[in-house]
Amino acid sequence: MTTLVASAMLSRLARRGRGVHVHTTRRNYKDKVYETHLLRRSYREDGKVKNETLANLCHLSSVTIELIRESLAGKSHVVAGEEFEIERSLFHGHVGAIAAMANKLKLASLLSPESKERDIILALVIARATSPSSKLGFTENLAAQL
Repeated sequence: MTTLVASAMLSRLARRGRGVHVHTTRRNYKDKVYETHLLRRSYREDGKVKNETLANLCHLSSVTIELIRESLAGKSHVVAGEEFEIERSLFHGHVGAIAAMANKLKLASLLSPESKERDIILALVIARATSPSSKLGFTENLAAQL
């Protein structure tokens, strides 16, 4: 059973008002602390509150136990990547490689002293190396991507 399905089931149990909760007990024994996590349901019988243990959660990680607690509290969780859609993806590795080589060769210091104009010139040189076109073509491509 996936975490998302388990989360949905736990949320349904909590919404139905069945009193489902995670009960944690801590016990000290010989300089060690032992924790027990139980999934329990509270109910009334003959006017007394009773608890029924539904599952032992000790084998689960603390992160998973917190997810279960949050699910029972009504918070919904989303599996990473399922709720998002990639609209576009731009290449950038080749630009990074050329920029790294330009830094290694100290190309920026050859152009002029440190200034905004030098950074623009360096960007134009890198753009020309990655996709050869005129300066106007570069700015049109840049405007189309933004």
